[in-house]
Amino acid sequence: MEELIHLKINNMPVTVKKGTKILEAARMLHIDIPHLCYHPDQKIKARCRICSVEVVGKRRLLAACSTECWEGMEVYTDTQVVRDTQRGILQLIMADHEENCLTCPRNGNCVLQDLCSRFNVLKPKIPHVSKPQPKFGNNPSLLHDPEKCVKCGRCIRACKDIQGIEVLGFAGRSTDIHITTPFNDEFNNTQCVLCGQCSLACPVGALVEKDDTERVLDAIFDPDKIVIVQTAPSVRVALGDAFGLPKGSIVTKKMVTALRMIGFDKVFDTNYGADLTITEEANELIERIKSGQKMPMATSCCPGWVNYVEKHYPDLLDHLSTTKSPMQIFSAITKTHYAQQEHIDPKKIFTVAVMPCIAKKYEITRPEMGRDGYQDTDAVITTRGLIKLIKYIGIDFNNLPESEFDNPMGEATGAAAIFGTTGGVMEAALRTTYEWLTGKEMQNVEYTPVRGFDGIKEAEINIDGKKIRIAVAHTLKNAKVIMDKIRAGECEYDFFEVMACPGGCLGGGGQPVDTTMAVNKKRMEALYTIDKNTKYRKSHENPYLKKLYAEFLEKPGSKIAHELLHTHYHARKKMYDFDK
Repeated sequence: MEELIHLKINNMPVTVKKGTKILEAARMLHIDIPHLCYHPDQKIKARCRICSVEVVGKRRLLAACSTECWEGMEVYTDTQVVRDTQRGILQLIMADHEENCLTCPRNGNCVLQDLCSRFNVLKPKIPHVSKPQPKFGNNPSLLHDPEKCVKCGRCIRACKDIQGIEVLGFAGRSTDIHITTPFNDEFNNTQCVLCGQCSLACPVGALVEKDDTERVLDAIFDPDKIVIVQTAPSVRVALGDAFGLPKGSIVTKKMVTALRMIGFDKVFDTNYGADLTITEEANELIERIKSGQKMPMATSCCPGWVNYVEKHYPDLLDHLSTTKSPMQIFSAITKTHYAQQEHIDPKKIFTVAVMPCIAKKYEITRPEMGRDGYQDTDAVITTRGLIKLIKYIGIDFNNLPESEFDNPMGEATGAAAIFGTTGGVMEAALRTTYEWLTGKEMQNVEYTPVRGFDGIKEAEINIDGKKIRIAVAHTLKNAKVIMDKIRAGECEYDFFEVMACPGGCLGGGGQPVDTTMAVNKKRMEALYTIDKNTKYRKSHENPYLKKLYAEFLEKPGSKIAHELLHTHYHARKKMYDFDK
C-alpha cells in the first residue's frame, strides 16, 4: 500500500502520495504555481526558481518543482516574500532578454511572456544587460536565437535524455553562461538530426522552427500556381489543441474546410502516400526475407531517424528501407501521374505538406527528392504553422462546417492513419506482409504487441510457419540500443521500426508546444479510433491505389515504382567524435 502524505497549501488540506512534489500537490487544489524550467516529461532542474514557495519552519524559500511533500507540511504560494521573489526573478531574466516580443515567433504563445503579464512585469526596473549574439540557422529546419534564451535547460534535457545526442549544452561561467552547440557551430555541422525536440521543449523563442507560412501564402496568391496541400495523420489529432478542444480531438473534416478557406486549390491526405509506402515497403520486406540480404530491414519514413543513421551509423545504411516517406511519395505522384491526368505542367504545381515534424523541412531539400530541375515537395509547414495560418485568415475553427478530402488522393485506409504513432508503421506493414506471404486474409488486423509507449517493444509473428522477429523503438536514445546490437552482430530481428520523437509523429518537433506524453496518449487513442472506423484497414486494399498501380505503377517494386517511390541515403561526414 502506498504511503499517503497530508499537508496544507494556502491553508487548504490535500492528501498526496509519498514522493509528490509541491508543484504537483498544488495542482490537485487547482493552484498554478508559476514555473519556467519545469517540464512534466523531464528530470527536475530547479534552475529558474520562479516556483519558489514559503514553507513553515524553513528559513529560505523552497523550489516547488523539486521539493517533496512531507507529513504536516504547510505551504504558502501567495505571501509577500514569495511574490516579491518571483517578480525579482522575472526582472532579472528580462534584463538579459531581447525585448522584441512583437516580432518574436512565440509572441502570444510564450511562457515567459505569460509570466510577465501575470506578475505585471511589463518593463524591467533594472538596467538591460543583454549583449548582441549571432543567430544560428544555416539549415532548412531550425533557428537558434541565443538572445532570447532564459537558460532553463529544457532543450538540453530534450536533446540528451530523450534523444541521447547531446548536441546542446551549457558553456561559459557566471553571467556569461549560455546554451550552445559543440564549438559554437551550426546545427548542420554537428550531430544534430533536426528532430526539433529542443524547439518543442523551449518555453520561449530561443529555439524555433523555420517559418515557411509566408512562402505558402505567396504561392496561394500567385495566379500561375496550382497549390496542393497534403496533411499528415497526427496533425488532425493535435490541431484542435490550439482552439480549446479536448486533447486528442479528431478534427479532420474541420481541418479540410479550414485549408480550403486558406486558399489551397486541392486538399489531399498524406495517408494516401502512407498506403503507397506500406505497399512498397511490404514488397521490399518480402524480397529481403526471401533473399536473406540486408537484414534486418528498418523503416525509413522518419527523416530524423534517417538523419541519425547517416550521421551516427553510416556503416549500417543498407538496413534502411529504400522506400520514401509518405510525404515524398505523395508529392512524387502529384507531380507525375496526377499532373498527367489533370493535364498540368508539373512546374506550375506548388506542393505543400502540413507535418508534425521540422526534420521534414530538411527532407524536402535532399537532391534525390526531385527530378527534372524541381523538388517534389515545395514547402513544409508544421502543425504550429497551420495554426498560425488559420488564425491569420481569421477562421472560427470550432464552428467550421465539415468537409471531405479531394480525390483521388484523399482516400486512405486505417493502416495509414496509425502511421502517426509509434508502432503504427510496423502494424500497418504486418497487415499487408501477412496477407501477401500467406495468400490468406488476416482476420484480426490489430496487432497490439507493437502498441504503447514502451521505449523498445519486441515481438514475434508467425507468418505461414515462419517466425518474423520484429522490434519498435521511439526516441533515438532507444534506437541506439538496437543499432549497437546490429553493429555488434547480436541482433536477431527481421524488421524494426524507429520513430525519432517520443510517441512517434504524435510528439513531433512541430506539434503544439504544450505537447507532453500524457497528451500523446490521447492522440494515440484517437488515431486507433480513426483506424477502427475506416472502411478499409489494410493499405493494399485502397481502391485508388489499386487503380494507380493498374494505370501507372504496374506493380509494387516495378521499375517505375523504384524510380519514383524509392531512394538512397548517404554517409554524412562526422565533424568530431567525443566517443574516442
